[in-house]
Parts: sequence; structure tokens; C-alpha cells
Amino acid sequence: MMPFPFDISATEGRARTGVLKTARGDIRTPAFMPVGTAATVKAMTVDQVKATGADIILGNTYHLMLRPGPERMERLGGLHKFMGWDKPILTDSGGFQVMSLAGISKVKEEAVTFSSHIDGSKHVLTPERSIEIQADRIGADISMQLDQCVSWPAERDAAQKAMELSIRWGTRSKARFGERETQALFGIQQGSTFEDLRRQSSDQLQEIGFDGYAIGGLAVGEGHQAMCEVLDYAPDMLPADRPRYLMGVGKPIDLVEAVWRGVDMFDCVLPTRAGRHGQAWTWDGPLNLKNARFAEDQDPLDPAIDGPSSQYSKAYLHHLIRADEILGKVLLSWHNIAFYQALTAAMRAAISEGRFEAFRRDLHARHVSN
Repeated sequence: MMPFPFDISATEGRARTGVLKTARGDIRTPAFMPVGTAATVKAMTVDQVKATGADIILGNTYHLMLRPGPERMERLGGLHKFMGWDKPILTDSGGFQVMSLAGISKVKEEAVTFSSHIDGSKHVLTPERSIEIQADRIGADISMQLDQCVSWPAERDAAQKAMELSIRWGTRSKARFGERETQALFGIQQGSTFEDLRRQSSDQLQEIGFDGYAIGGLAVGEGHQAMCEVLDYAPDMLPADRPRYLMGVGKPIDLVEAVWRGVDMFDCVLPTRAGRHGQAWTWDGPLNLKNARFAEDQDPLDPAIDGPSSQYSKAYLHHLIRADEILGKVLLSWHNIAFYQALTAAMRAAISEGRFEAFRRDLHARHVSN
């Protein structure tokens, strides 16, 4: 018996909408998870994040194991209590840092050895330790298996070795996690852009048996078209009755194209990172508020998005960003998270009403032309 029932209420083609029911609340899918790397969605309070409509956030195991540290976090009541978030939390496993911090990490069969990017201290992360930190210390509702992700472009041999290691680590992760009633564990499909490797990964993950399945190894530099080519087949290799999570993606057009191909869940740092650098996402594409053309633009940023940024003119937001005022970063981060939640809500409605293909074409036309 799966701990979290997943009810699919409507489909259009391969796109689907439904609800993943967790002990801490329902997750409406398609779902976008704001990234709370270090126990905070950057520049936002938890009440602000909730107000955007987010059902779940993501925490980063690597960063949290460095500070405040997993044992301290457990003593403080876990991540939910620590940051004041009472809805579901998904944690990544630390596997992405195997790739992104390749210069200060070493991968062996038993474990990954890290040098902290903060103070150079040494840390060892095994599949078992990753699950202990996520499920027992942090208290994540959804934990991820430890995996190895390869950068792009990837040689076939490297992609195969990483995929096979990820399967072995997945077996160890599942053994450590065991069976739980109020927490779930997701496996991660790997294989880079090689269809047969992703098929092998998917088949072996299902033999192990997970509560949900992620598509890893994308959004690592391959570009939108190559990503879509992988998503033409990768989601269908995973069980249709369990949630499918595309890790680290992405731009609005990436989300829409992935949903069209059967993906249910997403996370990405883009909305808040873009906001801190003066970029706002709108239904007509991104706007760079640093641009001088907004200096006297008295129109609101996007009146269709319910958030505080709608109270202010583009001219004022331009001023805040150019003056490097903290409020500018806060307002644009808030706006972007609100836009992403509005986007997923609109996709859910479009699938339910049988008009998702038209919605997809319209957004594609607006975002590609801008």
C-alpha cells in the first residue's frame, strides 16, 4: 500500500491533473515546488509562499546538512517546525551536488565524499545517511533516493555507469527507508539522453518499488529541444498510477511542454533567482526590469497575477532594482512564485476542461515570440 494516494481526475492526451494526498495536505498536480534551499524560499516568508497557492516546497539536503546540520535540525523539531511551514516538504538527496560540485566531491561505490563549500570540512554521504538526514532528521514528507547525475553532454559509458550506480544506491536507499505510513520515497530515473539507458533505469526502479518516480539528469545544459526529445519517451516508462517529477525544471514553456508529455511535479530556483536579478515572468514572457524602457512606465507589472507587485508600477519596480533595494528583490521573487503557481493552476483547469492543447499553443506563441 502506497502511503500517499494519487488520484488522477482528468487527462488530455498524455497530460493529466489530479491530487497527491499526503499526511500534511493535498498536492494538486501539475504542481510547482518553490525551492527552499537553506530552510527558506529566498526573500519570502512562509505566509507569502502560502499566499501564492503553493502546496509543497523543496528543501536541499546538501545545504541543510552543512548548516544548521541534521542533528541540530532534529533537536529543533525538524524542518517544518524550524521554518514554520506546515504543508508538505520534498527534499532532494544531495545527488545533484555530486555533479554541480564535482571539483570538491569524490564518488565511490560506498559513498560521496564532499568538501564543504563553506569551510572546507569533509563530509561523507552514503545512500543510508542521505535517507537518515531527509526522513529522520529533516522530517521530509517526500525523500529522494541518492543518485548520481552526469553533466551534459555525456558520453554513453559515463551515463551508463552513473545510471547503474544510481540503481544500486536506490536499492540501498529503499532498504534504509523501509515502509512508512506518513512519508514517501521517490526513485530517480537516469540515463542522460540515451533512451535504452532510461528504459533500463525505469525497469529496475520499478523492481525496487518506490512511492513516486523522478526524471533526473535533465536541465543540465542540454537545452529545451533535447529535453523535450527525452520527455517524448521518458515519462511513459514510469508507472502511470504514481506521480512523475521532473527535477530542476524550469522556464514556463518547459513546464507546459513537460506536462503535455505526462509530468506531474516540478521544482526550480529560476523564479526567485530571476526575481533577485530584476527579471519578472508574465503571461507574455519575461521582462527585464533593469531595462531603461521601464523608467517611466506607469502600468502595473501584470494585473492578472494576484500579488503585491501588482500594486506598483513598472517604473517603481525598475527604480528599486536599479537602486539595488531589497524590496525590489522581494517583490519580484514574490511575483514570480505567484506567476508559477498561477501557471500550474491554469494548466490544471485547462486539462480538466479539455483545452490544454489550445493553452499550450497560446503560451508557446507568447513566450517564444518574446
